[in-house]
Amino acid sequence: MLYDFVHERRIAYFSMEIALRSEIPTYAGGLGVLAGDTLRAAADLAVPMAGVTLEGHAALLTLELLHQHAYAPAELRPGERLYDVPKVRAHCIFTTHTPVEAGYDQFSYELVERLLENRIGVETLVRLADPARAVRSRLAVNESEIDLDVLKRFAGEDRLNMTRLALNLSDYVNGVAKRHAEVSQQMFPGYRVHAITNGVHPSTWTAAPFAKVYDQYLPAWRHEPEQLVRADCCIPDAAILAAHAQAKAALIDKVRADTGVSLRPDVLLLGFARRMTAYKRPDLLFTDLERLKRIAREQPLQIVLAGKAHPRDGEGKRLIEMLHAHARALAGAIPVAYLHDYDMAAAQLLVAGVDVWVNTPLPPMEASGTSGMKAAFNGVPSLSVLDGWWIEGCIEGVTGWSVGTPGAQDDARSLYDKLQRVVLPLYRAGTSGGDGWINVMKGAISKNATYFNSHRMMRRYIAEAYLR
Repeated sequence: MLYDFVHERRIAYFSMEIALRSEIPTYAGGLGVLAGDTLRAAADLAVPMAGVTLEGHAALLTLELLHQHAYAPAELRPGERLYDVPKVRAHCIFTTHTPVEAGYDQFSYELVERLLENRIGVETLVRLADPARAVRSRLAVNESEIDLDVLKRFAGEDRLNMTRLALNLSDYVNGVAKRHAEVSQQMFPGYRVHAITNGVHPSTWTAAPFAKVYDQYLPAWRHEPEQLVRADCCIPDAAILAAHAQAKAALIDKVRADTGVSLRPDVLLLGFARRMTAYKRPDLLFTDLERLKRIAREQPLQIVLAGKAHPRDGEGKRLIEMLHAHARALAGAIPVAYLHDYDMAAAQLLVAGVDVWVNTPLPPMEASGTSGMKAAFNGVPSLSVLDGWWIEGCIEGVTGWSVGTPGAQDDARSLYDKLQRVVLPLYRAGTSGGDGWINVMKGAISKNATYFNSHRMMRRYIAEAYLR
């Protein structure tokens, strides 16, 4: 009855986790934070969207759609399909979020049959060879069950692959960065994978001192973040530097209170914080401790780290142990702090309070990454391997700096070279009145924050996927 009166097209946004607030434990990592930013942007833009969080992959919802869009068995002729698959696909948009194999849920059909016994049939192994049996099968549509052979055709013959199921029953498929879409296209030939690069929610990830500055000079920025393109010409350098000094002081206070490590406001502070897992390579910065010490003797630096590992990621846990060992080995030469309770609140302090945001994934494993985007809203440039969103966001020396040469396997050496020869000298010159550093800060805001935001992302989803 309700559908007779509601004519506006609505969007149901399904995610395994959605981060609405730091104190509400409905998220575990970056996917949940991105989902929260997506819903906040939808609310800002008055998009008719409802968020739904699930314990598992949303691809199983397609089974209900198959049931809803099934033909009455009595109306079928031999060889005709039970389900209106094009109509099911017309309802579904699938965004793939990772090129990492472990991120693709797969289950045995024995488990599927046991858990979904009221939705999945078990007596139709030869139905496709004998379509006439569709009418006689106990899996008739009016019994609310889905043919197991149909499920296998869409989700894989040997195991139920949630990604395959979503790919086969979605009319629109996209990756979350241009490079990620290319990688996904190679991984899943036969499907067209579009690219809509991620973005972050402006007012959520902009620290209060910067928000105050933007409100004064570019008052429409919260709902029109493209206004930030004027940051390089319309916001005084002193206002940007003062806002960053306040954000850095807040982070230094947090680090001292939580770890006992004292950081200096006048020394370059590198930040690295994300889910701790092998392909993120959190240990790359510590590949050569002796060189790092030599660099710091001439040009002081300090480091703050944060991040958690998945409970079943043994390698991720080992990396956290290694980072603590590296911090102890650098004691007296480079202050290194590790924030243990890494949540949205800590992330907000980190992306605003450091001077440079470091990211060192193993290409092409980074689907997008969003932490560097958050840093950009706070005038913090990135020093990052060219992967994910940074391939699009890096303008060398303008928005930050790239690490490594694609295919050269020289990322650690490149990271040290860039720190020693470019980043640290520019920062030190900035503390003595040079304008090179503030220009890069403004470049991060005017070139990256203005584009890599959730409002631009949402508008593209609306135009290209949701309401096409």
